[in-house]
Amino acid sequence: MARNERHIVPNPKGGWDVKKPGASRASSHQETQAEAEAKAKQILANDGGGEAVIHGRDGKIRDSDTIPPANDPNPPVD
Repeated sequence: MARNERHIVPNPKGGWDVKKPGASRASSHQETQAEAEAKAKQILANDGGGEAVIHGRDGKIRDSDTIPPANDPNPPVD
């Protein structure tokens, strides 16, 4: 089973989109990356958790965040 992901990507017309892999349309469009990231995390939390994958303006992945209750593949070490 594929992991539940939402990608925060720049929209060519401005602003930021929240996209599910394989989807033709964005789940959400926000003016700022921070707003898009918050929306992606809310969507994931409501959908049983998963991974928020944050892209930079260049389209490259710059960060990711596991949203509970999903299992973090790289949990912090105490």
